[in-house]
Amino acid sequence: TKIFYSRIKTIFKNNKRLTMETFEKITLIDCSEKELFDFHLDTNNIKLITPKHTKVELLDYEDSTYEGKIVKIKTTRAFISMNWIIKIEKLQYPNLMVDVAIKSPFSYWEHSHIFTQKGNLCELKDNIKFKLPFGIFGKLILPFIKKDIKNMFEYRHIQTKKYFSKKD
Repeated sequence: TKIFYSRIKTIFKNNKRLTMETFEKITLIDCSEKELFDFHLDTNNIKLITPKHTKVELLDYEDSTYEGKIVKIKTTRAFISMNWIIKIEKLQYPNLMVDVAIKSPFSYWEHSHIFTQKGNLCELKDNIKFKLPFGIFGKLILPFIKKDIKNMFEYRHIQTKKYFSKKD
């Protein structure tokens, strides 16, 4: 308990204003930027690249993806369900897709998918900006959330790479 209270005191003392957290994952994939962009446009593919311990359900599937599109997703992990409402904020074919959470477990969530051709390969770069809820108490769980995001995107990149390696 002493360590816990000490941690809270440090957070109160050092936390004048909570900052935006960021995460970045980069992987080279054996495909074109067009193929990778198209893969990400299909919201059904979220199921292919989500870790097995998390069930993803698209609540309102629609074939096309466009700027302003609202995507409703339900995730279930360890019997805990969460609804996400995502807005496709920006599409720049074939290099950029940005989605922003309107409703999620986060106070703020912005996910940029950046696709850059590098010779015969395509660089997949995921940039995440997020803020946790619960003010300074969110800082207590921040290390666990960062690890979870890192693990999730490592899995996603591995699965995306596998998907394109099977296409040959």
